[in-house]
Amino acid sequence: MSKLEVLHFPDPRLRKKAIPIEIIDSNITTIAENMLETMYDEAGIGLAATQVNIQKRIIVIDVSEERDQPRVLINPKIVSSEGIEQMQEGCLSVPGYYDDIERAEKIKYSYLTEEGELIEEDADGLLSVCIQHEIDHLDGKLFIDYLSPLKRQRLLKKIDKQERAQAL
Repeated sequence: MSKLEVLHFPDPRLRKKAIPIEIIDSNITTIAENMLETMYDEAGIGLAATQVNIQKRIIVIDVSEERDQPRVLINPKIVSSEGIEQMQEGCLSVPGYYDDIERAEKIKYSYLTEEGELIEEDADGLLSVCIQHEIDHLDGKLFIDYLSPLKRQRLLKKIDKQERAQAL
């Protein structure tokens, strides 16, 4: 396994849409293993392939306290959603920034396993938020897209200031 480089906003590659996976082979399982290693190393709870510049519909998640329940979701889709909840979110691609985001409270979602089995499950709470967040990445959307224009502008100024300070 090897750690992958996580892209940071405003990198335009984060806006690319991932393509569905047609064949699940050893290449896909290796990508998933590397994504899990990267997610754990970065202390994240989820990671989409697009965040590591791989334009395939794969997400990895582990919302367990012990960090010992990794999940690989291939071609994940939200089938239905209900309710609204607000939760503070952060993102490995937008390090150091957190904000409250409104998302569906409960979702029904489907995905393929690494063995090619189609699964449909329900999720709520942190798992629901994480799945929605990571699927957004696969569609070229970031959690900061849910922010007000004023908050987005402040974030852009903060990032610009950090980049200028690092360049010195």
